[in-house]
Amino acid sequence: MGTFLGYRCSMCGAEYDPDAVTYTCPVDGGNLDITLDYERIRDRTKLSDLMASTESSIWRYLPLLPVDDPGHLDTPLRAVGWTPLFAPSRLAEELGLSNLWLKDDGRNPTASFKDRASAVVVARAQAIGAEVVVTASTGNAGAALAGMAAAVGMPAVILAPQTAPQAKVAQLLIFGARVFLIEGSYDQAFDLTLEAAEAFGWYCRNTGYNPFTAEGKKTAAFEICEQLTRAEGMVREPPLQWETPDVVFVSVGDGNIISGLHKGFKDLYELGWIGRVPRLYGVQSHGSAAIYNAFTSGTEEIKPVKAQTLADSISVDLPRDGLRAVRAATETGGAFLAVQDEDILEAVRELAQKAAVFAEPAGAASYAGLIRALSDGHVGPMENIVVLNTGSGLKDVNAAMKAAGEAIIIEPKLEALEKALL
Repeated sequence: MGTFLGYRCSMCGAEYDPDAVTYTCPVDGGNLDITLDYERIRDRTKLSDLMASTESSIWRYLPLLPVDDPGHLDTPLRAVGWTPLFAPSRLAEELGLSNLWLKDDGRNPTASFKDRASAVVVARAQAIGAEVVVTASTGNAGAALAGMAAAVGMPAVILAPQTAPQAKVAQLLIFGARVFLIEGSYDQAFDLTLEAAEAFGWYCRNTGYNPFTAEGKKTAAFEICEQLTRAEGMVREPPLQWETPDVVFVSVGDGNIISGLHKGFKDLYELGWIGRVPRLYGVQSHGSAAIYNAFTSGTEEIKPVKAQTLADSISVDLPRDGLRAVRAATETGGAFLAVQDEDILEAVRELAQKAAVFAEPAGAASYAGLIRALSDGHVGPMENIVVLNTGSGLKDVNAAMKAAGEAIIIEPKLEALEKALL
């Protein structure tokens, strides 16, 4: 944590010391970027040090994180991240792509990308002596917080919309969190969480509000670059720089994952550990497309929508990290794309049947975005492309059944099976 310099407001550019603020800019409410001492990191750490690490989790990148080692060895807190990066050859061949990669964050301890943010937020909560951590969630962020809090014995409170999938609600409850289902939207749960944190002195994890969430999510960018480098066989002779994809596709709700990835790639670039920042493509459902609307209108103003999409994890009326999300696309030469829910369900099927990756709708949206990008000419066949799955399909079995169809019921007789096979 000796490299944690403070915060910088993403709107007005005001800078703050580490202990001066907690969540957002007191001047304009802008999201805060955590600033690191890159020179000190370079002096203390080399790429070869990171590649030699035996820690198979986000904590292999501790020198690049604004928290101290959280301890709690041999718990799920130490198993977050270092998720596999697959080369799905069947999908690549079908799409006419030479270099397609699929990173499956459904393999995290609570089966979603959100474990990365929750692990770092829990580490921060320990450091500042927080007694209770609270978050609003459509399910995944809450499950991640509940799981990470359980790993360290910290009480957690989760506020989720009543419409959250039952599988996600079950995760919240089984990890021992206090769970309250809101008769309203995620955005209403978000606002109530802020009030509760203020009133009861709880530490708030909310996505696009707590600056440490993006710091956890940026670790996926580190892993992508290191894993691509390892795939090139650069292990025995560690390189001076890591390999970098040309393009990364990720689904977007609040905007915090894409802004976290952007921060991670920028950290590596500032350290001189990668030669360029990849183009970032954010993918939203047409039914929840506030950031896409802002991007296509050429503005950074995020106007709320009435979100309606089966991809509950990216169903957001007013994205709380929309500004940084738009900039993640514009500053890297990427874009925002919108896809229909039918496209998302088809992507769930394609990923499962041709890459053996079972993604929830929000996770599969990124692959649907790649299909759209190819048809629109955004990417070329020789580019190095990474698609990020942000959650397991077991998170939303109802949506999976819509994608898969119904099983056939037969009598327990061979002739019945033979007839059904026709």
